[in-house]
Amino acid sequence: MTQSLTLVFCGTPRFAVATLEALVGAGFGVPLVVTQPDRPRGRGMELAFSPVKEAALKLTLPVTQPEKIKNNEEFRAQLDAIHPDAIVVVGYGRIIPQWMIDLPRLGNINLHASLLPKYRGAAPIQWAIARGESVTGVTTMRIDAGLDTGDILLQKEVPIQPEDTAETLGPRLAAIGADLMVETLRSLQAGTINPRPQDHAQATLAPILQKEDGRMNFSLSAQEICNRLRGFQPWPGAFASFRGKALSVWQAQPVERQVAAGALLVENNRLIVGCSHSALDLLEVQPEGKKRMPANAFVQGYRPQNGEKLG
Repeated sequence: MTQSLTLVFCGTPRFAVATLEALVGAGFGVPLVVTQPDRPRGRGMELAFSPVKEAALKLTLPVTQPEKIKNNEEFRAQLDAIHPDAIVVVGYGRIIPQWMIDLPRLGNINLHASLLPKYRGAAPIQWAIARGESVTGVTTMRIDAGLDTGDILLQKEVPIQPEDTAETLGPRLAAIGADLMVETLRSLQAGTINPRPQDHAQATLAPILQKEDGRMNFSLSAQEICNRLRGFQPWPGAFASFRGKALSVWQAQPVERQVAAGALLVENNRLIVGCSHSALDLLEVQPEGKKRMPANAFVQGYRPQNGEKLG
């Protein structure tokens, strides 16, 4: 019987939990889970555990939360003592230093939520939807000194449904990626994987999201704006300004109308805004300081006029 691998798991967000659970369920040894320090969260700004820490505690796995790792001799000694066969990294949120890359015999194995080399970076799920992709996927790769530039181990394609948002696609990719990581580790152990270099000429970036990414740009087409609205859920969402205050848009769909870019058209209690060579039917909106509401309730309450502008 083949001896089980000993793994150190590094991860922080909800996306990483499925992989941790799958590794334990597959019988791999996980003597240490590494995650980000507890952070203030919510209105009371109380310290909250990361989703990975919560999962690790339920699985009764040891957890460490170093503030820094590059020059952390205590942390380095802790990993040296474990002598892991591989370090698995899923959304950990720290750059992996060279000493960690060099430590395990099978390397540091990362699960990335795109078909590398496309969408390297911090927000691959969001940007794949925002840029109108119909297919994305998951990749396992060996971490090197670059940003998601290491050799590809295994990949699996996943379709993006027309109604998908980052919130619906993320859990599907997490589950498929968890199985792919188990398959990757078993294949590495058996020596049946041939790592292949990425084609850097085909690389695209998925940078960390900023608040301004959610600002609606009516010089784009209605479909492009809808894609960004879906991709940027739950944050930064999609928003514009109306009468000097923020107006968030939660649901919208392209419609066949000729309206000036950014101008409103009120039609039978529908709220339509002009985009580049197209128009957008706003279905659910949220005025600043108010609750979400259907567009007809907004029209009845705020009485927007034809030709008024969203900024």
